[in-house]
Amino acid sequence: MPDSSLSSRTVLITGASSGIGLETAWQLADRGATVLLHGRTAEDARATADMLVAVKGVDANRLCTYGADFTLLDEVEAFARKVVTEHPHLDVLVNNAAMAAPERHTVTADGNEIAFQVNFLAHYLLTCLLEPALTSDPGGRVVNVSSSLHRTASIQWADPNRARRYSRLAAYAQSQLALTVFAADPRVTAVSVDPGVCDTALLPLYAHEGVSAAEGAAHVVRLCDPAVEIVNGAYYDRQERVEPAPAATEDRTVRRLNKLADLLVGRDTA
Repeated sequence: MPDSSLSSRTVLITGASSGIGLETAWQLADRGATVLLHGRTAEDARATADMLVAVKGVDANRLCTYGADFTLLDEVEAFARKVVTEHPHLDVLVNNAAMAAPERHTVTADGNEIAFQVNFLAHYLLTCLLEPALTSDPGGRVVNVSSSLHRTASIQWADPNRARRYSRLAAYAQSQLALTVFAADPRVTAVSVDPGVCDTALLPLYAHEGVSAAEGAAHVVRLCDPAVEIVNGAYYDRQERVEPAPAATEDRTVRRLNKLADLLVGRDTA
């Protein structure tokens, strides 16, 4: 049944073809939001939309699909341009797409460590490029799906690719810390949320078992609701607001990360 607070909202979800992203899309669509589904390929996104219509009974008119491989920043840019053109008023961006860092050090064609690019840099670039569409109306926001592992991380400023000393867990944690720091960027109204340990493809990083993806998604959906007031840069452990790692709210760290990210994604901010 449509929820009046969400029925007029347009929400873009990255990584919507599986796990928490898929469940978030379903819950938002079920509550009446227009949902923009991002998948690694256009075919993935369309298959997700077809499933939501056929199995979940979602109104097809509430779904739009997009494909972009986050290991290729050119595809992220094209994706952003298409969204801004087709949806010039975007209420919520859910930065959810994520991957576990591989066992072996892997660099993308853009020259970045793959988990740092997919989990953070692609979302940084996407958010910056969507800024013209992201509404400044009350309730407009970015929701970054982060992780408690950000607390174990440090950003290797001189070697963000971790070429000198690579650990898949450290690389993944660094990407989650960067995403959490980005929520404190004053250019956007944003929060981060750890949805808890969920039974998704990332589960082996955390534990042997977790709650359902639907349960984790509910914490993301709650923060998409304009009726839920947020403070820029806030961090939620499921539904409870808690303090993130100290580095995540330091103005100096936010500025330093923006400078590094602009360099790595090729943004000219001069």
